[in-house]
Amino acid sequence: MSGESQTAAQYIQHHLQNMTFGKFPEGHEQAGQWGLAHTAAEAKSMGFMAIHVDTMFWSIFLGVLFLFLFKKVANSATSGVPGGMQNFVEMIVEFADSSVKGAFNGRNPFIAPMALTIFVWVFLINFMDLIPVDWLPSAAGWIGHNLFGMDPHHVYFKVVPSTDPNATFGMALSVFMLTLYYSFKQKGFIGFAGELTLHPFSSDNKLLQLVFIPINFVLEFVALLAKPLSLSLRLYGNMFAGEMIFILIALMYGGGWITGIFGGFMQLGWAIFHILIITLQAYIFMTLTIVYMDLAYQTSEDH
Repeated sequence: MSGESQTAAQYIQHHLQNMTFGKFPEGHEQAGQWGLAHTAAEAKSMGFMAIHVDTMFWSIFLGVLFLFLFKKVANSATSGVPGGMQNFVEMIVEFADSSVKGAFNGRNPFIAPMALTIFVWVFLINFMDLIPVDWLPSAAGWIGHNLFGMDPHHVYFKVVPSTDPNATFGMALSVFMLTLYYSFKQKGFIGFAGELTLHPFSSDNKLLQLVFIPINFVLEFVALLAKPLSLSLRLYGNMFAGEMIFILIALMYGGGWITGIFGGFMQLGWAIFHILIITLQAYIFMTLTIVYMDLAYQTSEDH
C-alpha cells in the first residue's frame, strides 16, 4: 500500500488532504506565485482563493459522464424492445419523475430534470468511495513522481468529491439560491417578507403582532439558513465517515497477512453496505431539494 513508508497518522492525513492549487503567501520561498501545495500547512496558507483540483476534476468529469451516457441513450432510444441500458435509464427517469410528483405540488418543468441530475450526479460522486482508497492516489503519486519529479508523498489526490465540504456546500448553496429565486418569483418581496415575519406566531392585535415580528424573523431566518447547512453537512458527514472507515481498513493490509485477510473481509462487507449508503444519500439530497422547492411555491395560505 502507498503508506508503507509512512506512519498510520501520516497515511490518514495524506488520504484526507486535497490536491490544492493556489497562490503562495508572503514568507514562502515561492511567494506571489501560483502552484500546488506540498503540505497541508501550505494548502491552508493559500486561503480562500485556493482550488481543490481533485474535487473539481472528479465533479466535472462525473457530470460530463452522466450527460454523455444519458444523451447517448436518448439518441438511440427505440419504441420497440429496449436494451438493458435504455431500460436502466428509463427506470431512473421514472423514479425521479415519481419523486417529484409525490413531493412537488407546483407546476415547473425545471424541477424533474433538476431532480434527475442531482440524484445521478450525487450517486456517481458517492460511488467513487467504492474504489479502493489506494488505487487512484497511488496512480497520481506515480505520475507525479515519474513525469514531474515530485515526491509521491506530496501528491494529494482525493477521489470522492462529497468528502470535501466545499463541494457539498457548493451544491447546497446552488439549491438554496434556486429556492430563494422561486420564493421571490412566486410570492414577491412582500409575500416572502411576510413569510419570514408573520409565522409561526400571529395575532389580530396589531401591537402584539409588532412584538411577534422580530421573534418570527429570528426563528424563520434560522430555519431558512438551516436548509443549506443540513443539506450539505448530511451528505458530507456520511460520506466522510464512510471514507474514514475504508482508510482505517486499508491500514490493516500493512499489519501482516492475518490482519490483511481480515481487512479484506471487512472491506468487502463495508463496501456492500456502503452501496446502500451512497444510494440513500443521493436520494435524500434529491428529495430534500424537491421539498425545498415545493416550500418555495407555497403561499401564506398554505402555512
